[in-house]
Amino acid sequence: MKKVLSVLMILSMILGLAACGSSTASSTGKIEGTGKVAGIAMPTKSSQRWVDDGNNMSESLKKLGYQTDLQYADNNVQNQIAQVENMIAKGAKVLIIASVDATTLTDVLKQAHDAKIQVISYDRLLLNSAYVSYYATFDNFKVGVLQANSIEKALGLKEGKGPFNIELFAGSPDDNNSKFFFDGAMSVLQPYITSGKLVVKSKQTSYAQIGTLRWDGATAQARMDNILSKNYNSAKVDAVLSPYDGISIGIISSLKGVGYGTKNQPMPIISGQDCESASVKSIIAGEQSSSIFKDTRILAAKATEMADNALSGKTTAVNDTKSYDTGLKIVPSFLCNPIIVDKANYKKLLIDSKYYTEAELK
Repeated sequence: MKKVLSVLMILSMILGLAACGSSTASSTGKIEGTGKVAGIAMPTKSSQRWVDDGNNMSESLKKLGYQTDLQYADNNVQNQIAQVENMIAKGAKVLIIASVDATTLTDVLKQAHDAKIQVISYDRLLLNSAYVSYYATFDNFKVGVLQANSIEKALGLKEGKGPFNIELFAGSPDDNNSKFFFDGAMSVLQPYITSGKLVVKSKQTSYAQIGTLRWDGATAQARMDNILSKNYNSAKVDAVLSPYDGISIGIISSLKGVGYGTKNQPMPIISGQDCESASVKSIIAGEQSSSIFKDTRILAAKATEMADNALSGKTTAVNDTKSYDTGLKIVPSFLCNPIIVDKANYKKLLIDSKYYTEAELK
């Protein structure tokens, strides 16, 4: 019996080794199967919207018969470069990329072009490359206008009220969208600053001064701490232009630290963007004033359409062929429509549309 068992064990080991050898021999380093491969490169999981974006695109592409390779770079440039290179090596036919830093993927986009891979720039325009097929985003200038409109309306600036104290925050300087948001907002706010109806006590008004690298809430909180300690020992902050919900949360934390958010010292008007759950809860609680709803389900569907059409040689309908320049190419773009959300309309826009459930906002 012992001899029989020994023989069986040896045969099992031989078969196991043979199987391993067979797998290695047949491996080409590429994803195998009948479906076309789509690589989806997202910047981070630290923002819920990017998680939703990635999942929405992956599901949409799978319904069209694609295999998907969805990767998140943890806001690390080198991670994202390595991930995209790996997608190319695995045989991806199309890449959908929301960059960590739009200026750093020039070489890897050239690799994709040489491998005849289509590239869709997703929400953040890829820069310094001629090898971007399409760009799917929102009307980013309008986002800034809506953010500023929320401040204008809440303060009664159109009715001549003021002066009010305001502080300004912008997004990450390495994200092409940040300048569009800033320019849109300042198209509304600058006339009030010039006339003295809005006063920036920190005197930090230029895009270079107010940028927030990687859209980081902690960086925004530290800057707001500094602004408050130097400029608002006796004065009151009436409004803060914030371009993104994560930055808004950092600003709110700073303001709470010096007593804002109470009956005697209510929160200033604070804008935002993306309708992240934490900020929607903050809006419901009466802290953050508003956010911008960018329905990523619509954006993901458009990017999926672009990817599929680019591979099949079909033309995708776009609504902007002038605004988005990588530095080497004007990229045909589709701009989805942003909508302002506040305490009065969040149920209709976010819950009734099933973007969130009521339970998710409690």
